[in-house]
Amino acid sequence: FTIKFITAVTIGISLLLLAGLIFTGTVIGLIVATPLLVIFSPILVPAAFVLFLVTSGFLFSGSYGVAAIVVLSWIYNYVSGNQPAGFDTLDYAKGYLTDMARDVKERAKDYGSYAHGKIQEATQEAY
Repeated sequence: FTIKFITAVTIGISLLLLAGLIFTGTVIGLIVATPLLVIFSPILVPAAFVLFLVTSGFLFSGSYGVAAIVVLSWIYNYVSGNQPAGFDTLDYAKGYLTDMARDVKERAKDYGSYAHGKIQEATQEAY
């Protein structure tokens, strides 16, 4: 038990000392680098902004490329007869739109005949 305790204390003190040295080195590095960062900030800030824009642009265009490939793959699978995810929803929407278009066509036809009858009544009353 005492050997385990002494070993643990020795390792703990060593790691604590190492952490203190790393922290001290980090603070000294910041003290040295801060004036350089302040002096070069008119160059570094726009450069960082441009780097951010370029990186986000590449990621954005890459993600759109991946999305296009996924969509084209889905369309190919749908057209070739495979059953990709969501095909049943697409078929339901297609049927729903077909029914709605048929209803609109019938209503337009009915309204057209109604308007034609009203026009004929109006022209007959005018004579």
